[in-house]
Amino acid sequence: MTNLRILAGAGWSLLGVLWAATALAERVSVTINGIEEDMLESARANLELKQYEERDVSAAQARRLFDRGKEQLTRALEPFGFYNPTVEGRLERTEPGKFHAIFDVQVGDPVIVQESSIEVAPEATAIETVEQAVQKFQPRHGERLDHAVYERSKDQISAALANDGFLNAQLVRHKVSVVRSANTADIDLAWDVGPRYRLGELRFSQSQFPDSFLQQYKLWEEGEYYSADKLLALQQALVDADYFTSVAVAPDLEHAANGEVPVDVMLIPAKRTLYTANIYFSTDSGAGTKLGVQRRWLNKRGHKLGGQVEYSGRLQEISTNYQIPRPGPRPRNYTFGAGYRDETTDTSRSRMARLAATQVAERWKGFTRTVGLQYLNGDFEIADERRETSLLYADGLLTRKQANDIYFPTSGYSLLYGLRFGFEQVLSDTTFGQIRAEGKWLRRVTTDGRVILRAALGAMIVDDFDALPPELRFFAGGDRSIRGFDYQAIGDTNASGGVIGGEYLVAGSAEYEHFFFENWGAAVFVDAGDAFKSSFDVNVGSGIGLRWKSPIGMVRVDVARPVVTQLERGWRVHLIIGPDL
Repeated sequence: MTNLRILAGAGWSLLGVLWAATALAERVSVTINGIEEDMLESARANLELKQYEERDVSAAQARRLFDRGKEQLTRALEPFGFYNPTVEGRLERTEPGKFHAIFDVQVGDPVIVQESSIEVAPEATAIETVEQAVQKFQPRHGERLDHAVYERSKDQISAALANDGFLNAQLVRHKVSVVRSANTADIDLAWDVGPRYRLGELRFSQSQFPDSFLQQYKLWEEGEYYSADKLLALQQALVDADYFTSVAVAPDLEHAANGEVPVDVMLIPAKRTLYTANIYFSTDSGAGTKLGVQRRWLNKRGHKLGGQVEYSGRLQEISTNYQIPRPGPRPRNYTFGAGYRDETTDTSRSRMARLAATQVAERWKGFTRTVGLQYLNGDFEIADERRETSLLYADGLLTRKQANDIYFPTSGYSLLYGLRFGFEQVLSDTTFGQIRAEGKWLRRVTTDGRVILRAALGAMIVDDFDALPPELRFFAGGDRSIRGFDYQAIGDTNASGGVIGGEYLVAGSAEYEHFFFENWGAAVFVDAGDAFKSSFDVNVGSGIGLRWKSPIGMVRVDVARPVVTQLERGWRVHLIIGPDL
């Protein structure tokens, strides 16, 4: 009998478990109507019933969770400024084992800001960045109360205070008073800014350089007020120096005293010698390789030494350079270089030795400025005319580049302005002056498409044009100029019909790219221009192209032909691998 009772009890227990499992085997789905997409996500996240869509629930649980839903949806709309919504709901059993909860929401009138009081001490609002943060505070009078916007604006004021030296600033009063019946709100904020700190001792960790050299990177004068922007600029300058694999700049707030904050810089040295090897191909230069070596620092003063060898079917070049840095608020680099270049194109061959001395300023009115002297000596052959030349000339260059992505930008531009001049009386075979400008603009115009515009202008005055080597003359045509034409095939010609280049250059391009897949796209383009001495004859090439976002950069394969020209017509393939800007 005892065994029977045990078996009976076990049976009833099993039946109870089966009944409980059956009772829980309900599913629920949720529909919320009447809420815009930006608020709908928040409503779904706050609705507890929504979290049970992928779980088994009992009928009792479903009803209990549904009953809580109206209040939860009401609270979910408050951060967006809707404090008096109307929420109606119904729980339907669409079929055995399935519930469907439907909520119909009318958000009603939003809460509008009536009064907004923001108190920040005058010594803080006298600083432009702090004043801007206060002036841009939202929501303003007459605007909908949006708690996310309110919190973001509040944080921006606190961040502006901290960034400009008010490191102990505290929000001592923060109140939002909502009158539900009137749908109005008042905002009351006040900061105790405390003292404004100054930048104190700059302390570097142990590295390959003495402290006397590293202190030259200091971007502020003694006694200057604390600025987070200055610390970021210091960090960037040390990164750009290419001496370190890691740079961390941080204020030592714990030991701030007497109104000053010490600044600690942690440095980890980079590998001293850097070796590089690149393989490339383009239809202008053919297949080629570049091998380089750089000694990132030679001595305790941070001097650098580098060298490069390049070889392709059309170009053989060897060069070396010695660089002397001058860090500080106005950083400069002095570079002395020497090299030899042997280049052959369809129209010319040039064998030139070069000596150069340049000064590079990385941050000059928003540009990188390069000024210096170049000396060329060698011989060249162009359009069956042979010539030896010796030229000493001054060279100035302004460049600027901005892009939202280094490898595949959807917005950006690049600019280049150049000036060269030399005098026959100073180690030169002729007197000449030359200016040039180049620009490229790129912008996304559709979700998957972008427009690319290019322009190039150049002009010179020269006493003896024939004394200029090919690299100082203007040519057009090729992968990065006017597609549909051979490299440097456009220019004035001599009596025998050979291309000798021009004293002026006008070229432009318009291109549209569309990516049909994540990494694959196509392009249509038209290029036009001329390199000439006196008479401008427009040359126009157009075509289509294939685009591939490869692991090594953008690959462009273009097929183009001349459509307006007096030169030979025919289809040409252009291949370019590299960045857009």
